[in-house]
Amino acid sequence: MSKILIIAEVKNGEIKKNTLELLSFAKSQGIESDAVLSGSGVARQANVLAGQGASTVYLADDESLEIYNTEQYTCLVTDALKQSGATQVWLSSSELGRDLTPRLAARHNVGALSDVTQLEVNGDDITAERPCMSTKVMQTCQFSKEGLRIISIRSGFFLAEQTSPVDANIVTLSIPEGHAKLKVKEVQVEVSDEVELNEASIIISAGRGTGGTEGCDFVKPLATELGAAFGASRAVCDAGWLPHKHQVGQTGTMVNPDFYFALGISGAIQHLAGMSGSKVIVAVNKDPDAPIFKVADYGIVGDLFKAVPVFREEIGKIKS
Repeated sequence: MSKILIIAEVKNGEIKKNTLELLSFAKSQGIESDAVLSGSGVARQANVLAGQGASTVYLADDESLEIYNTEQYTCLVTDALKQSGATQVWLSSSELGRDLTPRLAARHNVGALSDVTQLEVNGDDITAERPCMSTKVMQTCQFSKEGLRIISIRSGFFLAEQTSPVDANIVTLSIPEGHAKLKVKEVQVEVSDEVELNEASIIISAGRGTGGTEGCDFVKPLATELGAAFGASRAVCDAGWLPHKHQVGQTGTMVNPDFYFALGISGAIQHLAGMSGSKVIVAVNKDPDAPIFKVADYGIVGDLFKAVPVFREEIGKIKS
């Protein structure tokens, strides 16, 4: 019988949206799912996972897990797999998921599908779609033999059902030792009140058309007023107009927001690879032949420095 083991992710003491999406999708397919919850001080989040559909939550709550460690997490997931009897492992295509997916596949001597954007699930018969070659090609993939299925799935492609926490069926996992030859001594985290790109429902992105740092500063208030994340093309970040943490694209952050505003972005293939899954795309560019218009739902051929004030004025009217 098919069963999915979903690797939960926690940030700032809360279950991340990408985990809720996976649990909701598994529930919609009528497949039983369990979850692995690891970290420090995360036990209270088990009820959130149960409310989202997790039959059993395999919990590892320990100070030693405050900082992610590949070796420990691989051991924890392997332990949970043995106890749950799951036939599939689902992870999000996050930093954690991209690190853990190949390690789990190697540990269990199976293949894995990464960066999946669509799934058709019929028991353990899975058909998955994933982009490759900078989204120029969409691959349709299936697992070729029996065995454990390991899949990492991009966030934003499934809806997270709104549910309430319920009492969880919890199984406590033994805490494994960390890597004998590797020790994390310090983690430096930049403190910022900005909305993160991969968590945002709205993203305002600036391109080369902004002309420089001052142009980016001209656009940024629009993001603030919308409560949106502020993104950028690679050209902007490479030029030093914005830090690379703002970069959207194949070599930056892959995003799938509800609304994506591309301002002064021509639409290089690498950028489109990172944002073309957005539900609604609005583009502003002087060039009517800019590639961004091929994926845009709404396009304005014109000057972004004239368009942005109009956007802000209309937002102000709606707010008031």
